[in-house]
Amino acid sequence: MAWQIEHTHLPIRGLNLHIAQVGKGELGTVVFLHGFPEIWYTWRHQMLAVAAAGYRAIAPDSRGYGLSDQPPEHEEATWEDLVADVLAILDALSIPKAFVVGKDFGVIPAYDFALRHPDRTRGVMCLGGPFSPGPVDFDATMPEGFYILRWRKTGRAEADFGRHDVRRVVRTIYILFSRSEIPVAKEGEEIMDLADLSAPLPPWFTEEDLDAYAALYEKSGFRYPLEMPYRALHRMTKHVDAKFQVPVFMVMGEKDYCFKFPWFETAMRSGAMDTFAPDLKVTFIPEGCHFVHEQLPEQVNGLLLGFLKDHP
Repeated sequence: MAWQIEHTHLPIRGLNLHIAQVGKGELGTVVFLHGFPEIWYTWRHQMLAVAAAGYRAIAPDSRGYGLSDQPPEHEEATWEDLVADVLAILDALSIPKAFVVGKDFGVIPAYDFALRHPDRTRGVMCLGGPFSPGPVDFDATMPEGFYILRWRKTGRAEADFGRHDVRRVVRTIYILFSRSEIPVAKEGEEIMDLADLSAPLPPWFTEEDLDAYAALYEKSGFRYPLEMPYRALHRMTKHVDAKFQVPVFMVMGEKDYCFKFPWFETAMRSGAMDTFAPDLKVTFIPEGCHFVHEQLPEQVNGLLLGFLKDHP
């Protein structure tokens, strides 16, 4: 499957970023932005689907991830960098406008890019996350053992992950994040303790898939992925009076553990997003988990292609 996908490195704002791409792009370009613990490979099903439909698919490894360069250790991780990287990739490839698709923390730069650069955006589709006009206060709503609060602390996740090899770490996180329960550790317990080797991989995620992820995290390590997103969430750009000038499509799996965050379902179902996005579509997938695009690729691909075709 992945042999059709080409790989290159582009010099982007002082770093060499790894870019996976496929398709001739007669109908336009779709840029895919991954989350954690992901890399470009998470979009493999969607990339081939949009390429077959006449689009060019581009999926970078975010800075500090996979085969992309690491930013300097002393440099603060910022969301503005992720948005500027997308713009620089489009410029480097001479692409005037693109659809942007985000997943997990990738929804943040996807939404942000659409707000900052509507002239370069044909539409934005986000999986597993509503638009937030500012940082979310997890301290006020979640217990101390909540994985984001644990991983936010410098050294805590490093010590936890350091007890295992990279493949075991990625395996455990994939298992935990594919469940419908929020990963929360008890006192005296670490996040990696929440699933042992007896826990099976999700049926839609193969050992070969795990090998692909593990190989790239072997290269990048977890230093920057812990900085971005977990230790940069409080620095999210504030968009209090945001108004999207492009079509917005939100897709949410109802068995995604994020759906159980205290504010999350209200944000998705209350109509609050209409305030920010006049041209908004929201679709719920009842059986969809946090990795709905890998779990149910045909369903997600159908929704994605429908969105692209609705906005020629």
